[in-house]
Amino acid sequence: MSGPGSPKRDRDRAGRPRNARPRDQLGRPLAHDAAGITQMPDDLALPPEESLAEAQRLLDAGRAFHAHEVLEGTWKAAPEGERELWRGLAQLAVGLTHVRRGNAVGAVQLLRRAAERIEGYADDPPYGIAAARLVGWARSLIERIEQDGLAALTQDDLTTHLRS
Repeated sequence: MSGPGSPKRDRDRAGRPRNARPRDQLGRPLAHDAAGITQMPDDLALPPEESLAEAQRLLDAGRAFHAHEVLEGTWKAAPEGERELWRGLAQLAVGLTHVRRGNAVGAVQLLRRAAERIEGYADDPPYGIAAARLVGWARSLIERIEQDGLAALTQDDLTTHLRS
């Protein structure tokens, strides 16, 4: 909402809306003067091998939101035949973000979308991506969330490896 008295939105040089506020480890915006976690550049588009390595490093550090940003950049730059895979991987990371933020409904929705997208690559995944295993892991996590809730999940339940 804009108008007199409303705060101006952060915008990049091209005028696109951006949120320049610092963020916490789960990607939630903090006050403008707060110290936050280093964020990924908005225009980050790593090559697939680098994207997978960086996303895995971030997932291992419990920074699924930031892993999503890395994977999203690769998804948007990917050739048409790989886009849904990268989109699914980004959604997997967002699903984990929702788990860590305590949002069971959002987690299940995103993990389900991720599994559906990644499943299309299970027979012949590029870059050593463990597509079939990721699909099984996401569906198992969904089942656990629906049966037992988020509080029953352990750190091991939230840990996965993108590659075989």
